[in-house]
Amino acid sequence: MDGGIFMNKTNEIFVEDNENPEIQTIKKAIRENKNKRLHIRYMVIYHHLKGFSNVNIASMNNLCDHTVGTYVNYYKQNGIQGLELGKSTGAPRLLTPEQEIQLVEIITTKTPDEVGFFPRKNWDSNIIRQWVLKNLNVKYTQRGMLEVLYRLDLSYTRPTYTLAKADPKKQEEFVEEFEVIKKN
Repeated sequence: MDGGIFMNKTNEIFVEDNENPEIQTIKKAIRENKNKRLHIRYMVIYHHLKGFSNVNIASMNNLCDHTVGTYVNYYKQNGIQGLELGKSTGAPRLLTPEQEIQLVEIITTKTPDEVGFFPRKNWDSNIIRQWVLKNLNVKYTQRGMLEVLYRLDLSYTRPTYTLAKADPKKQEEFVEEFEVIKKN
């Protein structure tokens, strides 16, 4: 007898789903969606339409109550389109555009020893971080500085050295002697 009541209750839920076009629209969106963040929003609305409280929905989806309320309000105001993701702004930049221009200017026109990092001749992200902290009073992590350099379209290349006063004949003789020594 109890099993029959359970089956009747389950059938009522499925019938309710089939008769409610809003739930059907959300279910279709859930099936067709590939974005995790959007999936969570759809699940919030699905549970809202099923009659769950915002507190329970928040608990089920590991969200805060306020976020659930926000998603429900977006849905009520604009329908399923109100749940679409906007562009994520990310964290604000620590350097102003003028400071970024100054940084590019320093890196591309001067060597570290010319700006106080003697005896260094080549820039690396650690020296750049130190320069930014010293001159612009902005502290970056190693990864943060690498992201800044990437955004500024600066890339690292290993310097190659050529001796201006080197005798090409002596260099060639050395290479030949070195090859002989390497073989022995």
